[in-house]
Amino acid sequence: MAIAALARKLFGSANDRRIKRYQPLVAAINAKEADFEKLSDEQLRNKTVELRQELANGAKLNDLIVPAFATVREAAKRTLGMRHFDVQLIGGMVLNDHAITEMRTGEGKTLVATLAAYLNALEDKGVHIVTVNDYLARRDAEWMGKIYRFLGLEVGVIVHGLTDADRKAAYAADITYGTNNEFGFDYLRDNMKYARAQMVQRGHNFAIVDEVDSILIDEARTPLIISGPSQDRSELYMSIDKYIPILTEEDYTIDEKHRSATFTDEGIEKLEAILERDGLIKSGSLYDIDNVSIVHHLNSALRAHKIFQRDKDYIVRNDDVVIIDEFTGRMMPGRRFSEGLHQALEAKENVKIQPENQTLASITFQNYFRLYDKLSGMTGTASTEAAEFADIYKLDVVTIPTNLPVARIDDDDAIYRSVEEKFNAITDLVVECRERNQPVLVGTTSIERSEQVAEHLRKKGVKNIQILNARHHEQEAQIIAQAGVPGMVTIATNMAGRGTDIQLGGNLDMRLANETEGLEGEALERKTAQLKAEIEKARAEAIAAGGLMVIGTERHESRRIDNQLRGRSGRQGDPGHSKFFVSLQDDLMRRFFPERMEKILTSLGLKDGEAISDSLVTKAIERAQTRVEAHNYDIRKNILKYDDVMNDQRKVIFEQRLELMDDDNVSETIAEMRHDVVDTIVSKACPPKSFPEQWNVEQLEAACKTYLGITPPIKDWVDEEGMDVDVLTERLTRAADEYAAAKAARFGPDTMRQVEKSLLLQSIDGLWRDHLVTLDHLSKVIGWRGLAQRDPLNEYKQEAFELFSQLLNNLRELVTTQMSHVELQVRQPAPPQAPDPSELQETHIDPTTGRNEVEDQKSGPQGTLTPEQMAQTRRNDPCPCGSGKKFKHCHGAY
Repeated sequence: MAIAALARKLFGSANDRRIKRYQPLVAAINAKEADFEKLSDEQLRNKTVELRQELANGAKLNDLIVPAFATVREAAKRTLGMRHFDVQLIGGMVLNDHAITEMRTGEGKTLVATLAAYLNALEDKGVHIVTVNDYLARRDAEWMGKIYRFLGLEVGVIVHGLTDADRKAAYAADITYGTNNEFGFDYLRDNMKYARAQMVQRGHNFAIVDEVDSILIDEARTPLIISGPSQDRSELYMSIDKYIPILTEEDYTIDEKHRSATFTDEGIEKLEAILERDGLIKSGSLYDIDNVSIVHHLNSALRAHKIFQRDKDYIVRNDDVVIIDEFTGRMMPGRRFSEGLHQALEAKENVKIQPENQTLASITFQNYFRLYDKLSGMTGTASTEAAEFADIYKLDVVTIPTNLPVARIDDDDAIYRSVEEKFNAITDLVVECRERNQPVLVGTTSIERSEQVAEHLRKKGVKNIQILNARHHEQEAQIIAQAGVPGMVTIATNMAGRGTDIQLGGNLDMRLANETEGLEGEALERKTAQLKAEIEKARAEAIAAGGLMVIGTERHESRRIDNQLRGRSGRQGDPGHSKFFVSLQDDLMRRFFPERMEKILTSLGLKDGEAISDSLVTKAIERAQTRVEAHNYDIRKNILKYDDVMNDQRKVIFEQRLELMDDDNVSETIAEMRHDVVDTIVSKACPPKSFPEQWNVEQLEAACKTYLGITPPIKDWVDEEGMDVDVLTERLTRAADEYAAAKAARFGPDTMRQVEKSLLLQSIDGLWRDHLVTLDHLSKVIGWRGLAQRDPLNEYKQEAFELFSQLLNNLRELVTTQMSHVELQVRQPAPPQAPDPSELQETHIDPTTGRNEVEDQKSGPQGTLTPEQMAQTRRNDPCPCGSGKKFKHCHGAY
């Protein structure tokens, strides 16, 4: 360690050396600034044409960094009145180098992205800038779009609710802003289309991911899923349900903490015997691959009977199982448990079973973003996850120096015995800050904690508290923009991805937008001057009071989340202060610092009602966070290993679909499938090294009729002298080809080509959807193989491969059978259509809240409320607008 420290002192860190490599390019860009300032707007705009011509003449993108960045910097000065700092130029170079730019909050990451986006857009292959919500996508597309449009580039934006035509136009633009969910769902929807012209995306060239740690790590814990109604399995649910009551306590184990139930070895043996007797499984183990679906249903039924209680977890109302919210106790009509659990509850209560949704397509963010030829990202907090970014995404993290030195003071943690003592100390500090008119940002880890802190503050007489935990991002941005006003107290649940800086004194742009609407001429000038003066005065007051005080109410499992909160203070060289308050009763402390920790702290002087602040204890907490981060990374990595198996198969299917869509004539493919089927049915009826009299002629005749639609004289052929398998196969192949050719001649080659293509694509889709369900069920039960000392992942890979091989065999048989028996009407057959969007459900579960983000986007406030309704509705009541949300999360959101 000492040698490494000495080497860093002598040569600088790897990060320092990388930053130094960019300095000559920065100097070259700065040298061009005076010349570019002299260009007219038209001459500057023509730089785009000139640079594209250089690319056409053989230049590489990296050859154009200096003139391209100089062009963008000058355009930003003219359109936005903003000039890229030197450190922002370096940030843009890092993005272009397929890496992550780590810049502190307030250093202007949004502006940094314009440099790499413009440079890469010159190739005309499309650039995607990925944000965490629709509000930021729209805002940044409009705000930074002024630069791009000034330089002759088109800008598109992808948000929820657009038509396919709108999406296609947005993706056709040079630079496209959008959310991670929308980009991923568009990819999945495109691969459910039946013609290239119906697809909206045009490839995955270059992506810049804003808040890259939030999207590629936090959000990546759950996949994107598109699902639709599946076949009715009511009878199977009812059949399975009757077996659970006959089990004894020795047949299963219950884990109430994790709300899970599993069968014991005795239970498995008992069920295997019963299910085999009733014909629901074939002979052999319950966990054989053929029985995966049955195991899934049994597990759901066991949970329904042994974990979920009527009138506590759900009620039965009007022949319907209605979920009860465990936090509020309210009914949640319309919501359903997933993975067949809701159907198992309906079977248990003997009510009508509603069909479960079937996964039609899914992908993880890890595998979606690895589709890009070139990927980069921006955030204020990535270095703690550098190993994961390098391992999963092959992305380096480069820490960019701040434009001005950081003046924020970061105190050691204050550690208390109890939560109550901790909250009292936090309240005292907030009151103290209010007395000197210092703005305060209080960060919590949950909505519940936010409300507890707010209640403590109200009891102390603190007023004008802003609570920030709603999901309407535009309102959030308005609140956070004014959190730097002197004396303001803002309580926030999660500070990642807000997209708006906390500026001391308040945000001038936000106030101008809100308070100058409708003003023109002198009135607008007077109001603008007034607001500027007010903000300058307020800024001076906030600075005199010590800048923004950031208070953490507990340590998060991840250091990165704590750093996001702390980084809100001290932007652009402003003064600031941060302090975290911890109690021995906090989740992190209870998990990693057992009772002996209290004895150690007591020996250090910790008394009731008092705190201890010691750098050694703070470092110990950070070490505990490092252990949790490593554990969570292992979990994500393991999940990804399983998804990679499916992803390899997904690539094969999606690439095959694209080839088929682009192919005007798939008759050769259909013929190859038909020939393979002939080989298969012959090999089954005529075992190797057998004599003709040993062949199963009846089986072969039945197979020919079933799969090929022909009835050749096989018995006569077999009686011929010298007949062997090769000759038989050749005759059957010729007979099948002649039958197919006659059908094509009868209906016309053009019509037949369309039918072949339609049947082939639809068959692939149907089998792929069933395959996804089987793999999903398999992944949930494969862990049991570990009890037999077998590696579950290797077992999963092997069985997934076998299932995929089976899918391909089934595809050949299905397509051949359909083509052999299809009969066409005189009218032109309609081309196949992608699934109706109204019947599809898009899901991405927020890993922190368990809510479906897509539904939250859809279910904003519905209509307007009268002042009387607004005044009479309590915060925790359902909103009168009918959105189904609490009033405080809808029209009553702060």
